[in-house]
Formats: sequence, structure tokens, C-alpha cells
Amino acid sequence: MRAMMVGDSSCGLHEDSVRDTVHRDGRSSITLLDMSRIFTAVAWPYANGPRHIGHVAGFGVPSDVFARYQRMIGNDVLMVSGTDEHGTPLLVQAEKEGVSVQELADRYNRQIVQDLAGLGLSYDLFTRTTTRNHYAIVQELFRGLYENGYMVKQTTMGAISPSTGRTLPDRYIEGTCPICGASGARGDQCDNCGNQLDPADLIDPVSKINGETPKFVETEHFLLDLPALAEALTEWLQERKDWRPNVLKFSLNILKDIRPRAMSRDIDWGVPIPLEGWSENGTKKLYVWFDAVVGYLSASIEWAWRIGDPEAWRKWWNDPEALSYYFMGKDNITFHSQIWPAELLGYRGEGSRGGKVGELGELNLPTEVVSSEYLTMSGSKFSSSKGVVIYVKDFLAEFGPDPLRYFIAMAGPENQDTDFTWDEFVRRVNNELANSWGNLVNRTVSMAFKNFGEVPTPGELTDADRELLDLAERSFAEVGDALALSRFRAGITAAMHLVGEANAYIAAQEPWKLAKDESQRERLATVLWTALQVVSDANVLLTPYLPESAQKVFETLGGEGIWAAMPEVQEVQDDMPVEPVGADLPAEGRSYPIITGDYVNQKAAWHRFDIEPGTQLAKPKPIFSKLDSELAEHGPEWAQVK
Repeated sequence: MRAMMVGDSSCGLHEDSVRDTVHRDGRSSITLLDMSRIFTAVAWPYANGPRHIGHVAGFGVPSDVFARYQRMIGNDVLMVSGTDEHGTPLLVQAEKEGVSVQELADRYNRQIVQDLAGLGLSYDLFTRTTTRNHYAIVQELFRGLYENGYMVKQTTMGAISPSTGRTLPDRYIEGTCPICGASGARGDQCDNCGNQLDPADLIDPVSKINGETPKFVETEHFLLDLPALAEALTEWLQERKDWRPNVLKFSLNILKDIRPRAMSRDIDWGVPIPLEGWSENGTKKLYVWFDAVVGYLSASIEWAWRIGDPEAWRKWWNDPEALSYYFMGKDNITFHSQIWPAELLGYRGEGSRGGKVGELGELNLPTEVVSSEYLTMSGSKFSSSKGVVIYVKDFLAEFGPDPLRYFIAMAGPENQDTDFTWDEFVRRVNNELANSWGNLVNRTVSMAFKNFGEVPTPGELTDADRELLDLAERSFAEVGDALALSRFRAGITAAMHLVGEANAYIAAQEPWKLAKDESQRERLATVLWTALQVVSDANVLLTPYLPESAQKVFETLGGEGIWAAMPEVQEVQDDMPVEPVGADLPAEGRSYPIITGDYVNQKAAWHRFDIEPGTQLAKPKPIFSKLDSELAEHGPEWAQVK
């Protein structure tokens, strides 16, 4: 929303586009709500196991904070994602567990759905890549690129296991990077320098599966002709001015070594290649990273169909005025700032080979790629395979969502790698959430309830009252500006600064002393009304970050109804009227869980809600529980400090 203050007249304006605010000093202002459409694209968690807190620090919490804020300012938000269920890691894990790959994907899809819903992530649709709709949309993108000349057939060197004869995927081959010399570089990318690689490029390559040296043989594949799209990509990237500097620099650097990239694989699990002579070949499938990024589009199309308006997705994808923001960890930047934009440009026919716009129309490129760095644990990158892990499900079961959301927002890896420690987690929860914010709410409402039983009627305001109220009012712009730019730490820091100033105000005004002097009753009422108003303001500012506790604070202040809407899990069927082609398609009519929710009718909005004198209050319950100090030293039983 772009807001502007106008005069006293709202003649000719639709009531939905206007907010009339009457302030206690008699000022009246009208805010025009110029609604934008905001597409929030969230990285797809891989379904080979439960997700750990390092994952949600990168894609989950930042995207939800952003989406919730955008809804609160009146924008039309579509937030989508799902589980990424193709690729070799799933095959390897399924073989290890002695189950089918679909059974494994089903199991972890459900676990991830429960975890992300429990964390309060407000998806309009969280789906999966093993749906018939997803297969159909992926195939449409491939056909459009192929017809425009950007998918080229080429004989390449593929890696196989000498002992099993099985094809080894790029990510399952490691060696020394030929460009920067870093060890542990993967066959598709070096995480140290960010350059795209081929397995045959690696120095001393070995299989991650069994440690043997792979054998390289000729194989035929389709490659995305990135060089033919390089000029269009460069032009687009150079127009990105507001990206995080680390993301933009990295994205421009990878263009220096741009080359065709294989978009098909020798694998029997994935989306069939939709061409005659290829689609029925059960051992050739599209590359998982080709199909995963198309998921943003396929999920949007599925969402539109499920709400009964099959063309609704176009408002975010075909309207050039719509804005789109993609959230992920830094290891996925290349796929979102190079591969996916290249696919979209090629589908639009905007590379050096020209071409026509595909059947889905001219699809919007990302407005911004919002990438976070790594959340580490005691200096080590979170890794399930290495046992360095804190699973979301365990965390939620013990602490609930908001303590984790707060930690990620305040101390997470927004611009640099951040180390998670139980000591810092306990300190922030106890000192900041419980002692500062929770205590402010509790003692303010408790004193108002004890002395008045309701929100008191204030008398004349003093300079101290006005200063605090003015700070609260200014904070809407400060926190809002930070959130609009995905500067989540700056936003929550500003919100918590207001909380700190409110606590200092109460300490200075000493309402407990005023309560003992009947002659000071009006002053007591004024102080408590002022504090209650600022608690309400602070709660608005913290709602995108802490939606579950924001609902509790809203109710504590006498509010009724849904303040901050939470996601819900629904069971649906794979029954969209689509016609993917090829071998090994998903079964029609299969049931699976989705995350969705009604976020339109929540009461939360980004402005001051005047506290009404006379509103009945009840004795409050603690908003946050303090954590045992021993947790800081030893950690919980399921993630002990070693």
C-alpha cells in the first residue's frame, strides 16, 4: 500500500479504499489505500525428511512476516509453496528405508505440512510437486521453451556408479572446485564461490552415496540455453536496485560464467519430458530444479481452481503492475535469480532466439529475490545427515511458534550467517519476550483491571504521555518501511524499542503509587490509558512477527474475534481437470493435505486502533512463559549441547 494523507473530504471515493481516523486531539485524517497485488513465493522444502529450524529461518519466517504485513496494509497477497518431491535424494532415502518413493514423499509431506502450519505460516496454498496439475504446468513451460528454441538437445557426460550402474545425480558427486579450489564442491554448484559446475569439472570427484569414483559416459539431454538468454537476464538484473546487496552481487557474478545447463536427467522419478519419443521413456525425466521453480506458478493455478475462480492466478502473474517476492536460503539464489527468470524470459520469447509468448501468457519475472544466509548451530551448518539438527516439530512441541519466530527475526541470518545457541535463545525469550513485552502487557492490563475493571477514561495528557503516544504513532512508519524492504531485524528492533520506552514510562509514572492516593485517580486513569494505547500499538507492530501471541494480547485488551488469522490444514483430492503426458504420472484422485486459510477477514490492520474507555477487562494470563535457566547450558533432551 502506498498511503497518502488528504484533506477532509472523501467525496467520490469507494468506502473500501478509504480509512478515516479520528485522533484524540480532534485531528481527522483520511488515508487512501492504493492496493497492490503482492505475490509471495516461498522456497519449496524438500520432502526427504522433517524440516529443521535452519530451513524455516531461510524461507519460512521471513516470508510470513512479509506477507502478514502486506495484508495488514491492505494489499492483495497470494502466498504459495509446497513440498519438493522429485530428485535422487528421495530415491536414495526410500531405498534406505525399504519403502516406495511415493510413500516416503507422502509421509514427509504430511509432516512438513503440520510443521509449517504449526509455525503459523499463512500460506494461501501449500501444495506439492507430485500433483497432476504441477506435472501439466511444468510440461507446458518446457514445451514453450522448446518451441522458442531455448531447450536444446545435446550429448553430455553423465556420471554412473561403477558398482551399480545407476546414474549419479550432480548433487551426489563431490570434489574440489576447479575455479576456487574449495573442497566439498557439488557436481552442480560450488557453495563457496557460487559458480555453476558439471560433475566432470570436479577435481577428484567421488560419489556421496558410496565413496567410489564415478565413471563418466555419454548421454543425451535437454539443456536450457542460458547464453541465448544472457543479455535479457543481464538487462533485467541491472534494473534491480532494491535487492539485498549480497544477492544482487552474487546474481550478477554468476552471469560472467553463463553456459547451457542440463534440464533433464537419467532418473526414473520425476516429470516426463513432454515430447514424442521421450515422454514414455521411464528413465529420462526433467531436472528437479526445472520443475521445482515452476511450482510457484502451478501452485498459483491450483489455488485459483480450488477457490472456484480458475483464472484468478493471472492477477499476480499476467498483470505487469503486480509485484512478486521470492524467499529462500542463499544456496538457492542461482535458481531464482538466473534459472527461473531465464525460463520465464524464454517462455515469453525474449531471448536472442526470439519466439512467441506461451499459452499461459506473459508471465511476470521476480520483483525481488530475498535470500537469507545460513543459520548454524555451534558454528556448523544445520545438517540432518551430520546430526547437527533441531527439528521444527520438536521445537514447536516444547516452545510453541512465537519464540522461534522472534529469535529468527531478531537474531536470524538475514544478512550474514548466524549461530543458534540455546544460551542466546533463553536470554532473548526470558529478557525480551517474557520480561519486556509480556510483562508490559500483563502489568498494564492487571493494574487497569484491578483499579477500574475496564479501560479507564483519561484526563488531560502531559508532555510525557504525548511523547510516548507520538513515538508509538511514528513507529508505524518506521517499522512499516523496514518490513516493506524485507529488513525484518530493523523492523522488530524498532517495535521492541517502543516496548522498552513504554516500560520506562511506567517506571517513571509509578502508577502503583498513584493508586494509593485517591486525589490522583484521574492521573492514574490517564497513565494507564496511555500505557494501554501503546500496548495496543505495539501489538499491531508485532503482529506480523508474533501472530499467535498477538491474538492473545488483542483478547487481553478486550478485543473479540479473529485478530491475526492462522493457517489451517485441509485434505483435498488430486482432481483438477488437467492432462499431463508420459509415463509414471501421479494417480488421479489421490488425497493429500494442503495449508490454506482465510486471512482476508482478520481484524489486524496497520494503523492505530484507539483504545475505547469503558471496554471491559479481565485479569490477564501470562503471554509468554519464562524458560528454565538450565536450558541455556544443556539444551533440551532432544537437542542437547555437546
